[in-house]
Amino acid sequence: MPLDKQALESLRRTPDAAKTHAAAESGGRRWWLVAAVAGCAAALFLWRAFGAPVPVQTVLVDSPASADSAVLNASGYVVARRLATVSSKVTGRITEVLFEEGAEVKEGQVLARLDPATAQAEHSVTTRILEASRRNLREIEVRLADARRTLDRNRSLVDRALVSRSVLDSSEAEVAALQARLAAAGAEVDVAQARLAVSQQSLDDLSIRAPFTGVVISKDAQPGETVSPVSAGGGFTRTGIATIVDMDSREIEVDVNEAYINRVRDGQRVEVVLDAYPDWKVPGRVVGIVPTADRQKATVRVRIAFEQLDPRILPDMGIKVRFLEERADTGPVTPRVTSRAIVRGEDGTSIWVVRDGRVERRIVKLGPEQDGQAVVLEGLHGGEAVVVDPPRRLRDGAAVELRAE
Repeated sequence: MPLDKQALESLRRTPDAAKTHAAAESGGRRWWLVAAVAGCAAALFLWRAFGAPVPVQTVLVDSPASADSAVLNASGYVVARRLATVSSKVTGRITEVLFEEGAEVKEGQVLARLDPATAQAEHSVTTRILEASRRNLREIEVRLADARRTLDRNRSLVDRALVSRSVLDSSEAEVAALQARLAAAGAEVDVAQARLAVSQQSLDDLSIRAPFTGVVISKDAQPGETVSPVSAGGGFTRTGIATIVDMDSREIEVDVNEAYINRVRDGQRVEVVLDAYPDWKVPGRVVGIVPTADRQKATVRVRIAFEQLDPRILPDMGIKVRFLEERADTGPVTPRVTSRAIVRGEDGTSIWVVRDGRVERRIVKLGPEQDGQAVVLEGLHGGEAVVVDPPRRLRDGAAVELRAE
């Protein structure tokens, strides 16, 4: 059969056609790659804009107290009223440590565990003692029930003069003896239950728990070390495994020269400046004057509470305190805020306020501005945290994270 040369020539692909086809396929793949990269970039942008916490810098709104004059200056430290070194109730070898420094722990959370081998063996013994006591009690109950039936039969036989009176007396004595043994067996069961409870408590004591909610600031033991509630001597036994601070109990302690203590009184407003943040003024109030003086230093200790706690305030930080004079007038006072926190827009003047880790856009009414500070007539209160130089991507209700200056 002769070949059709024209048909074969029509099926042959020219080099130009092959190149055109390859270029089309390459171009299609390139557009798919560009589209994928653009999609990933858009997703990343949306996540950063709306999903991730926005890093912001905050300052506290100046309290009206900051306008008052100072009657006394003093220095001191941030302290925690609630601080505990956690140890165990029993001596034992640590098998697990379940925390690290800086970890937040809840009340009752397990911090470490001790070797339970001995306590588990004692618990097993007391469990078996309780089981044996209960079986003995059950046996006496069965024997007492049988003795009572025998006593009833002997009474019937004595009434019909079929047995002697001595048989009845023996049955009554047997019943009385078994009743006494039953009472003793019941007491033994109660004792065994108490021992089991003590054994269970000893087993529970091997789990060292946090006494209150706070933050771990010190990790003092490792697995394999021995811990004890009292010092065993020699330096090889730990007396504590961690130090926990209740961050909600932070306050200030300052030593005031006894010659000037008459200028301090309960409830007096103060202005606090931390050495770590010299431009940040924190309002506070005197909550207590310790009623004793230090004979060697001739000082009196004064306790000061923060008007509002902030994560940047850490225990043992150095501070400077200005005790403020009470205002003579009782007229209204207004807070002040830095001009860097003010946002002016078409819908009015607003400020971003941080509350519980989220921002809230609040419309405010401002008064005169001077030296980078503006008087807030409406919308803010002293001590509230506001965002300085707010980023453009900030949205109402967005999560934020605080960053240092």
